[in-house]
Amino acid sequence: MAKSKAGLLQGTLDMLILKALSLGALHGYGIGQRIAQISGDALKIEEGSLYPGLYRLEQRGWVQSEWDVSDNNQRAKFYKLTRAGRKQLILEERNWERLAGATMKALRAS
Repeated sequence: MAKSKAGLLQGTLDMLILKALSLGALHGYGIGQRIAQISGDALKIEEGSLYPGLYRLEQRGWVQSEWDVSDNNQRAKFYKLTRAGRKQLILEERNWERLAGATMKALRAS
């Protein structure tokens, strides 16, 4: 049970990272901030989850990274979505909508 729950949560995190990057390249801290912003501060992603997620997405070819200088003049690794990442985001969004719809049906069942 815990393994499937972790998989669902991991898949959700992947989708949120992809969505954050669909709006433009960001460094890790910026990705966490963007997820918080687009969720109305309802979601806060800890570094211990964010960076393994970014590494996983990079290994899958959905995200690409390069070192650059941030707005506050610090060296930082910036991440951007690849073409494969954009396609994956569309799939993830469709799957999430199906899952959310099925969950709502189940919750409304009497």
